[in-house]
Order: sequence, then structure tokens, then C-alpha cells
Amino acid sequence: LFKDPKHPYTKALLSSIPLADPKLERTRKRILLSGDLPSPMNPPSGCAFHTRCNEAFERCRKIAPEEVFVTDSQHKVSCHLYSDPT
Repeated sequence: LFKDPKHPYTKALLSSIPLADPKLERTRKRILLSGDLPSPMNPPSGCAFHTRCNEAFERCRKIAPEEVFVTDSQHKVSCHLYSDPT
């Protein structure tokens, strides 16, 4: 998970962790999320994260992703970026 995060939300969360090295901390790239937080009382259709994902596309807005194994890994991810497009 920490070596090679797959899901865009995981990448954003990990980019928010401060680094102990001040030089690296000043120069590293953070992923800032925009958009509205989804309502837990009225969640959006499709992927629950699509309202804040900078990589979301039309399929994300309509269909909830299934959990799949990422190629050459023991990682599982629920994201259309890693699922079969059919």
C-alpha cells in the first residue's frame, strides 16, 4: 500500500503525511482534493469518491467499481482505472 498506492484517494491520503526530512518536505508534491464531500445520507451513484477524484471519468459517475487484483501484485483496488473497461 505505501510503496505503490493505486487508488487516487489512497494516493491523496498518503501525500498528506508529513515527511521527517525538511528538505524533502519542502519539495514534495501533495495531491489536493477539490469538489464536494458526498453525503452519507444520499451518496452519489457510481464510485463514492468520484465527486473529489481528479481522475474520474463518465463510468465512475454511473457504475460502482468492483474490487479487482492489480496486475503483478497482491493489491486489490476498487477503481475503474484498474478494471476491465467492458
